Amino acid sequence: MTPGDRSPSGEARPGVLETRGGWPYPRWIAHRGAGLLAPENTIAAFRAGAANGFRMFECDARLSADGEVFLLHDDLLERTTDGHGAAVEFDWAALSRLDAGSWHGPGYAGERLPTLAGVIQECEAHGWMLNVEIKPAPGDEERTGRRVGEVLRAQWRSAPPPLLSSFSLPALAAAASAAPGVPRALLCERLVPGWRSCAARLGCVAIVAAQAAWNEETAKAVAEAGFRRLAYTVNTDAEAARLAALGLEGLITDRVDHFPG
Repeated sequence: MTPGDRSPSGEARPGVLETRGGWPYPRWIAHRGAGLLAPENTIAAFRAGAANGFRMFECDARLSADGEVFLLHDDLLERTTDGHGAAVEFDWAALSRLDAGSWHGPGYAGERLPTLAGVIQECEAHGWMLNVEIKPAPGDEERTGRRVGEVLRAQWRSAPPPLLSSFSLPALAAAASAAPGVPRALLCERLVPGWRSCAARLGCVAIVAAQAAWNEETAKAVAEAGFRRLAYTVNTDAEAARLAALGLEGLITDRVDHFPG
């Protein structure tokens, strides 16, 4: 157990990472699979990231009307599929037929929205690691968090487990109840008053914040509180060097063809 596995009071955190050598994840994490090289949040994006040497992938998980957990960033379907309307209003049978690739380029025509279970199967087959952001539709926070937790608890078998993160506190709390052994991270644009107690209450092992939120003061405060530190979305050499110098453990990037995986 490492310092990041303990709460500020020194007690062991729920969902701790029982690994020798400390934090088990690589520093560089591919954003939405490899969302610039291939259609984001699809199996094709994961494979593109892996082809560029990445071993860990961030993705967005949300729910269909009938409770299937699948990958999609937006509440609405228009930007990355040929569908229209709020994704949460459709059952999985309808969502599974959408084209989630043509918007990116003709070579990806017919690429489908993947289920989280399908992504887990792909990751475990190749030894890839995962950061799952719980992305609930408005008003669907607890149901989404619970179902994401249930799928991870039932399906993931290898080590290390996925890292769960969310901006939604109710979703993260529901995921913690459903899958207490899956490590969690508080996702935020910046550190606001009360972040420390909030992260501890949710049993988090890490803070994932926008790159602009990190400086010497915040990096030190988070480390001293016993949490690991990750930044999104790091796409320039200057920001990567600055954040690495601060000692951050994780850097989430779109530029999988530029930074080392």
